[in-house]
Amino acid sequence: MTAPKVIVLGSLNGQFEAAIKKITNLHSKNNFSLAILTGDVFAEETSDEVLDALVSGTFQFPLPTYFTVGKHALPDRIAAKIEADEDIGANLHFLGKRSINKTAEGLRIVALGGFLDQTSSAGKSQEQYLPFHTEDDARSLKGANTADILLTSMWPKNIWSGSKVTLEAENQTVVASSSTVAELCDMLKPRYHLSASPGPFFYEREPFSNSLSGNEADTFVTRFISMAPFGNASKAKALYAFTLNNADDALPPGTTQSPFVRKEKKRGRPDDSFSRFGSEHRDHRHRDKRKRQRSPPPGPDQCFFCLSNPNLSAHMCCTIGDDAYTTTAKGPLSTATTFAEYGLKFPGHFIIIPLPHAPTLAAIGDITASESEAARTLKEMVRFRQALQHMISAKSDRRLGAVTWEISRGRNVHLIWQTMAVPAKMIEEGLAEAAFKVEADNLKYPKFSTQDLPPEQRAVSGDFFHVQLWAAGSSGMETTKSIFMPLEPDTRFDLQFARRVLAKLLGLESRLSWQDCVQTEEEETQDVAVVRDAFKEWDFTAE
Repeated sequence: MTAPKVIVLGSLNGQFEAAIKKITNLHSKNNFSLAILTGDVFAEETSDEVLDALVSGTFQFPLPTYFTVGKHALPDRIAAKIEADEDIGANLHFLGKRSINKTAEGLRIVALGGFLDQTSSAGKSQEQYLPFHTEDDARSLKGANTADILLTSMWPKNIWSGSKVTLEAENQTVVASSSTVAELCDMLKPRYHLSASPGPFFYEREPFSNSLSGNEADTFVTRFISMAPFGNASKAKALYAFTLNNADDALPPGTTQSPFVRKEKKRGRPDDSFSRFGSEHRDHRHRDKRKRQRSPPPGPDQCFFCLSNPNLSAHMCCTIGDDAYTTTAKGPLSTATTFAEYGLKFPGHFIIIPLPHAPTLAAIGDITASESEAARTLKEMVRFRQALQHMISAKSDRRLGAVTWEISRGRNVHLIWQTMAVPAKMIEEGLAEAAFKVEADNLKYPKFSTQDLPPEQRAVSGDFFHVQLWAAGSSGMETTKSIFMPLEPDTRFDLQFARRVLAKLLGLESRLSWQDCVQTEEEETQDVAVVRDAFKEWDFTAE
């Protein structure tokens, strides 16, 4: 597929005729894939003649064109048109004030329009066409996890920090910036962050890197660009074009460190782990206790695995039990077509999550007491694992088995198990087990033990990485193997280790990073619907 070419314009302020003429001329020569309008597309008072031309189709953009709300509310007629027909014209699409979108080219655009409403106490804004957003609006977009393009009306706070590109002091004072937008950019790590300048000036910062793990393969590069208003008298740059090629291995020349890196991170020891909660520096031995208390781990209301989190991706839940629940995986390693030849019509990558908010089973309570919360949680998690295994096996006529892995560390945020479909032969012939051991040797990790410790004993044995390999087998004889890697508290361990092993084993190296595999909410919902239907026979929660 040809790499998408994007053209970006500064605030039109109602200058549709001139903008369409300019884009049409450039598009005929460059064949752009889409256009993005930053800032205010409409003037504070756009004439009825211009609105008539837009609504009737007299003014028509030559290619798909996207925008969000700026510092002015959308005109009432435009809002009514969107409510009635979703789009203003054939090629003019309102992204919404707070949205996650995927274009026909596969580009993921996250939009946060308007300016921060300082008077709002909490909650997401309900009105899509007014030029205000809340902090909760911004936080809800973090669930997108990644973006090709982030489009915001406000600048991220201190974006010019650490940059050699001069931003005049008078321009710094007029820019509306927000630490909430900075946090959103830091979390999503977009390839391009686009905004609009409040005055006749253009600003393009050097690319900055966002290393997730210290591993070059996990380094993301963001380019922040703010456009001058279209047709400004100073002739400051109001048009910009770029091609979204696949990320290069090497960093672009002049790349700087992220301006959002906290000072304490520079003092801490780099960590090579990453989770859905972002990078964490976990060397507690030399940290001031008071500093540690200021930054506690996320509580249940902020944990992406707790049902009490208002921003939980609830549409991904498959089934909920008394002490645990299951979901499809965010950015699954396998897709709905990976195991199609085996008869599987869904990705086959699941997460089993305990309801109690705890980093390990031992942290929940006394695992050895039969009626304790920890014991009940373990029992139901095992039951979910077995149910998923048998469903995968049955739907594939026993040609698929399953691998379940667990990283149990006291410094985790929330314990999870991941279960993944794998060809049964790879398990029966020892290939899957060997793949884990070879990769561990390559990374100089502690040796695996094949001792099959009971779950209760594993739970109280300190930090560890555990893999359960299972296959029903064509003969009906089950193959079950458990391998266990003890981890010292200071052992640096890649949270994506198991995914990397299975990606190489299954020839899915292009899907090594889950951030690159995130689906749209519609795609995720479709997968869950198929899983729920397939799982009915094994869903013990319905009993």
